[in-house]
Amino acid sequence: MSQIELIVPGMGSNHCGGIVRETLQRLKGIEAIEINIARHQVLVSVDAQGPDQKALREAVEGAGYDVASVKAEDEESEQSGEEIEASYLSQAKKRLWIAAIPTTLIMLLMLPHMFWQPLPGYLLIIALLAFPVVFLYGGAATHKASWRSLKNGTFNMDVLISMGSLPPYLLGLLGFIFPMTSFIEMAATIVTFHLLGRYLEALAKGRASQAIKKLMTLGAKTARIERDGKEEEVSVKELQLGDIMLVRPGDKVPTDGEIVDGESHLDESLATGESLPVYKATGDSVIGATLNKEGRLKVKVTRIGGDTFLSQVVKLIDQAQGARVPIQEFADRMTGRFVPLVILVALFSLVSWWLFADSLRPILFWGEGFLPWVNAETTAPLLGLLAAIAVLVIACPCALGLATPTALMVGSGIGAERGILIRSGEAIQTFKDIKVIVLDKTGTITRGEPELTAIQAAQGVSEDRLLQLAASVEKASEHPIARAIVAAAENKEMQLAEVQSFQSTGARGVAGDVEGQKILIGNYRLLEEAGVQGLPDLQEAMQQLEAQGRTVILLAADNQLQGLLAVADTLKEESTAAIREMHQMGLRVVMLTGDNQRAAQAVADEVGIDEVYAEVLPEDKVTAVRELQEKYGQVVAMVGDGINDAPALTQANVGIAIGAGADVAIEAADVTLVKGELTGVVEAMKLSKATFGKIVQNLVWASAYNLAAIPIAALGLLHPMIGVVAMTASSLSVIGNSMLLKRSFKPLVGRSS
Repeated sequence: MSQIELIVPGMGSNHCGGIVRETLQRLKGIEAIEINIARHQVLVSVDAQGPDQKALREAVEGAGYDVASVKAEDEESEQSGEEIEASYLSQAKKRLWIAAIPTTLIMLLMLPHMFWQPLPGYLLIIALLAFPVVFLYGGAATHKASWRSLKNGTFNMDVLISMGSLPPYLLGLLGFIFPMTSFIEMAATIVTFHLLGRYLEALAKGRASQAIKKLMTLGAKTARIERDGKEEEVSVKELQLGDIMLVRPGDKVPTDGEIVDGESHLDESLATGESLPVYKATGDSVIGATLNKEGRLKVKVTRIGGDTFLSQVVKLIDQAQGARVPIQEFADRMTGRFVPLVILVALFSLVSWWLFADSLRPILFWGEGFLPWVNAETTAPLLGLLAAIAVLVIACPCALGLATPTALMVGSGIGAERGILIRSGEAIQTFKDIKVIVLDKTGTITRGEPELTAIQAAQGVSEDRLLQLAASVEKASEHPIARAIVAAAENKEMQLAEVQSFQSTGARGVAGDVEGQKILIGNYRLLEEAGVQGLPDLQEAMQQLEAQGRTVILLAADNQLQGLLAVADTLKEESTAAIREMHQMGLRVVMLTGDNQRAAQAVADEVGIDEVYAEVLPEDKVTAVRELQEKYGQVVAMVGDGINDAPALTQANVGIAIGAGADVAIEAADVTLVKGELTGVVEAMKLSKATFGKIVQNLVWASAYNLAAIPIAALGLLHPMIGVVAMTASSLSVIGNSMLLKRSFKPLVGRSS
């Protein structure tokens, strides 16, 4: 299966996206279609017998939409998405000006002709001025798209504009034969205001997606590298894994890497939102595009291209802006049937006024008193024509189609600026129903960097020997507790032995052969099940340490207990405040951990956790989340950071990954917190609720507007020129309401970002 990307600049709303999707689904060999309205992007997965790039282009163009570029997933685009968007905006502006100048002249001539003195040759002059507006540079693209759409059996929004502008112009030409009112001014005005709306929508949507554009320009363009003992400057695109980059004070780190020499403070605010520089030294990882504040660094390249942190963030925002919110499916179904229905209503209005004008005329007498454009004495054919055109132009469902993508663009942009990446549209809608939030302990509530705080050896065993055996086995593990034990041994400059036959038993412990002895390290239950001798001797000491909130692990050699080691993990500074905020939001906070009950309860008591699930194996975390869903009604969010959290994150209604955690956990989550603080969970929930609220407001406004405006237009109380202005204003009001998110959404007090 291969993937082909199409850039469709005119696909500006979910209604347009629905038409493109429906058209492509008719082709054989289509496996999947992903549409991102914010990026004007269509990703089509095709099988071996599926359509090629040419066929896909022809299908989309057949639906009435120009295709700016088509490429396979492994091909380079001739133009970047930003260049295509800029070109589309430039064309929209050019078309607007070409239409606006003649239309303005027409309006300036119309006023004295109607209210002062008839102008000689007026009809010929306005017909010549309006012709390029309606048929050439102004309306040509719209009419072309309408024709292709109708040929393909679809009805896009351009169809309404064509039906609202072409008949008035052509009927106006009858004025050269019969004395009658001219409609040519109306045709030019409808096209011009349509182009104005398209330009303003493109401009506003561009501003709404500024966050992703800023991110894409943050990276360094070149890098200084060390090769064969010499320094040379290369493009970032030429970097290879393992290259040694030289990063001077004031330089941006070209790409993700690991410091191999030097120390400095780095400004990582773009990644974490943290304004204070972070100290980094040899062995620490650094993020591409962060700023080196002082020392000279040598950094080994560890990630390039699409694997870098910045690229992954851009990808996540892309996914967020193209996400589909469940409520959107209702809007899509409604808009999919909307255009044919509007055409039927317009035809019904036309025929009704022609046949029953005398019965309907009292409505006009009523409206004539307060609507200056209503004339009850107008002839029946003219009334029918005006009503039909007004219905067509007022009912264009642009606002309904823009309701969801514009709110998502603004909301995801705000989140990106604050280190909150919401990749799932469903999560945005589900957040408002969350009743229970499940937190992993290590790395989520606590720092995830425990330190060895106590050693107690069994009789006849020295503490140093106990630590040496433990560190020799644990050095093969990546668990935070293992790192704490190894760090303690290294601080004492101990010589560690080689471990053979290393095995991990998940959250319970590890085992291996050291210097001919079979070493087993883990919790009490693991050693008890293994039949280790001497466990009761240290049980009291173990219970005392666990009561203090410390994690105790036991070590046995050749099935004989050698002693215990206790580690303590410190709380993150913001954990208590964040959990307090969760309670204020009415959430029940549950902690899941593989740690023992006493240690887990000690942490829970300190930060105010409501419910604790301790000694939970990785595979049991999914079961625990499922139990909570059944208990509280399918409204559970899960926060985690490790590989063992990934299944539970997927099981939860909303999965939230700490950004510093494992890649697989981030991939499994609906939301990623780049900064890795629990306050980000609260902010993510508030942002999601605010974004969903804007989506609902937009959909309600757009629906109410059409439901109210169409009957008014059908009854002859709305002049088509007023209708096209109102239609444009409706679309812009939806965009403007979405933009208000930036003002209405405030960060949590105490956040440094």
